[in-house]
Amino acid sequence: MSLFDLSGKVAIVTGSSRGIGRAIAEQMAVQGAKVVISSRKLEACQEVVDAINARHGAGTAIAVPANISSRDDLQRLVDETNRTFGKVDVLVCNAASNPYYGPMSGVSDDQFRKVLDNNVISNHWLIQMVAPQMIERKEGSIIIVSSIGGLRGSPTIGVYNISKAADFQLARNLAVEFGPHNVRVNCIAPGLIKTDFARALWEDPERYKQSTQGAPLRRIGEPVEIAGAAVYLASAASSFMTGQAMVVDGGVTI
Repeated sequence: MSLFDLSGKVAIVTGSSRGIGRAIAEQMAVQGAKVVISSRKLEACQEVVDAINARHGAGTAIAVPANISSRDDLQRLVDETNRTFGKVDVLVCNAASNPYYGPMSGVSDDQFRKVLDNNVISNHWLIQMVAPQMIERKEGSIIIVSSIGGLRGSPTIGVYNISKAADFQLARNLAVEFGPHNVRVNCIAPGLIKTDFARALWEDPERYKQSTQGAPLRRIGEPVEIAGAAVYLASAASSFMTGQAMVVDGGVTI
């Protein structure tokens, strides 16, 4: 059996109607997992579900829309997954938001709270909803998609970076708590990836040049290149890894 085989596993991936989340869900399905596609809009989720089911067979994927800012929505996401597939083996906290761009002196309290609520507190909620069954089974993998922004300062996305740094510590702390039960918690820290979320940073030729000229690989990443890291962290290939931040950035932070 391949170390990366996910046959028989059930994975929830938030923010999976596009970009990194979609690529993660698609690649987990390739490895044999059942996947739950979730973002705010049902239509967008269903499009991904239809594509995955057409490729891997009916029942491989289901859509459960949820707004990560709503605790009730997240509980319904977990409940529907349990009702349909009977369990949750892998949780990927990928959805995030960044409603403010600029120096921290200009951020409103509401904007700051929204970033922390959506990028940290919602992850805490969702993890606490799935962890009990993983602990009971003595097996599970929780993956938080953070960012290399959490490793650096920035004059424009400092608030976002603070939330992503908090995700690193959330993973470390929960790894300590869950480790004795064989439940692992890790982060992926992507660099600049070609997604709609980062469109402003790669669509403009001048910004793209600035973003890539100091990168050893001289380019930005593709969503599927983050999906590879997620498959690794979800599978037996990473069974001795927990509490870590896996940087996938084309070498930018070195």
